[in-house]
Amino acid sequence: MNILITGSSGQIGTNLALALKARGDHVDGIDLRKNTWTDEITLYETDLTVTDPTDLPSAVDYDVVVHLAAHAKVFELVENPKRAMENIQMAFTVLEYCRTRATPIIFGSSREVYGDIHRHVTEEAEADFVVAESPYSASKVSAEALIYSYQRCYELPFLVFRFSNVYGRYDNDLERMERVIPLFVHRIAQGQPIVVYGREKVLDFTYVDDCIAGIIRGIDALAGRTVQNQTINLACGLGSSLVDVVNILSLAIGKRPNVRYEPSRPGEVTRYVADIRKARELLGYDPQTPLSAGLPLEVEWQRQMGYLK
Repeated sequence: MNILITGSSGQIGTNLALALKARGDHVDGIDLRKNTWTDEITLYETDLTVTDPTDLPSAVDYDVVVHLAAHAKVFELVENPKRAMENIQMAFTVLEYCRTRATPIIFGSSREVYGDIHRHVTEEAEADFVVAESPYSASKVSAEALIYSYQRCYELPFLVFRFSNVYGRYDNDLERMERVIPLFVHRIAQGQPIVVYGREKVLDFTYVDDCIAGIIRGIDALAGRTVQNQTINLACGLGSSLVDVVNILSLAIGKRPNVRYEPSRPGEVTRYVADIRKARELLGYDPQTPLSAGLPLEVEWQRQMGYLK
């Protein structure tokens, strides 16, 4: 198949592109920046917030477009809400590209659309589109709404995947974005203090290989029209606290953490455990890597790459 991935230089985009290429698919990428991990992905370097859809790649007839490009840090978008509007613009640009070419789209959404829930109810229909917790969640809500409208008005096939705290290989680009798990790995290994914002947080951490396996199942199903026009949670389905994260990482690294706990920051979700029954039923999705197994894999990968001394 021919697949176009936006956000191809990010963590999920890089892992997805390499996995698709490994099985023989043709993959092109769109991103604002070059990929710092690999040169194996053909890249169209462009800014989707200003690029006209007609200027996007046209030489290949793509079977599916996977739209992952977005500004992703919740608290950073609280501080700079313009980035949330740019997320919406990027989604619109890609949707227009797909509409004019009649190309199905997969959209990388987020568990943030559910808001700060304090109950074990995360079935896909339970997302609260009335009250968004942050500009980031509002941008994902808005993009989903656009996708649903394009299906109704233009019969554009889609799948929406709501991701949850994806971690693992290619996630430690700390100079560009401080993701919590690679940041904790780096600081614990260096004996530096870490701050946990929200001791009470319970979140659903998804190892990247499970996430990629689910997306690829979605690509195949959408291209074959066996599953389409669905919104699906793609996560591990298990809740863990940030205290669990710190403890597992300290054991894997072999160092005692110097940790301080602070209240959760504005806009942050403090509780989320995904209901993944729909992913299992429609796609045969079966995550294999709980946090206790995934975090040691993260630490080992960073050691192999020379990030941990």
